[in-house]
Amino acid sequence: MKKTTWLILIYAGLIIALDQLSKYLVTTFLPLGGAWSPFPGANPVFQIIYTYNTGVAFGLFKDLGPVFVVMALIIVGVIVIYSRKLRNDQRLTCLALGLMLGGALGNVSDRIRLGHVIDFIDVGVGATRWYTSNLADVAIVLGVILLGLATLIDDRRERKRNRLHEAQTEIQ
Repeated sequence: MKKTTWLILIYAGLIIALDQLSKYLVTTFLPLGGAWSPFPGANPVFQIIYTYNTGVAFGLFKDLGPVFVVMALIIVGVIVIYSRKLRNDQRLTCLALGLMLGGALGNVSDRIRLGHVIDFIDVGVGATRWYTSNLADVAIVLGVILLGLATLIDDRRERKRNRLHEAQTEIQ
């Protein structure tokens, strides 16, 4: 197996472990619907609220869990296949793919075991709360952002290599 594939799998394993540990702690120490604020106040911006979601982000498409399991497993397959094409210098891409892979597998694990995804990260103020998520969701979003950044960086490097190659060809 290539070094890039190993890196992606290591990152994914770390995310899965952190995601599942955080969900275990939340379900152990909070009742369903229970909340804890590490920074208490009248309107805390960040809270831990134990809830679950049978859909995707913002509670969309509830009760389509089996569809999401299949979709996530397809994405996992694409990431593993794509990892074989990466060069060793594409470490940021490896990190991004590892975050997305770990996040997808963390949530798939919940869907298969429980029939829903455990959520607990609640951000917002008062009535303008956003949505509740988990570490797997955060890893997926961060992975997508980093993949975009890595793609821009790789594209810039490739253009620079092409310009150097063209300049060397003109000299010869």
